[in-house]
Amino acid sequence: MFEQAGCVWCETFDREIAPVYAKTAEGQRAPLRRVNIDDPLPKDLNFIAVERLAPLFVLVHKGREVGRIRGYPGEDHFWGLLGVLIRKLDVDGTGRERS
Repeated sequence: MFEQAGCVWCETFDREIAPVYAKTAEGQRAPLRRVNIDDPLPKDLNFIAVERLAPLFVLVHKGREVGRIRGYPGEDHFWGLLGVLIRKLDVDGTGRERS
């Protein structure tokens, strides 16, 4: 999660999602790491094109970007969009989802 001090949508995410995120199946599969967009990008994330938009959620797996959610779309939409990204982790080389 790329965030910024004073970001109203980051604060809304912190209030609505953050308290339960780590306890969910999604949170177990894709742990949340917070990075301030005003700070230098950590070296292990230098391949990510950071936008000047906060919050920005980028799902990373094995050193590559799987996908992103721009902004915080509200609780219901966030979980749905995150589910789509996590399903991409389960797609094998044939494009089929693993069961």
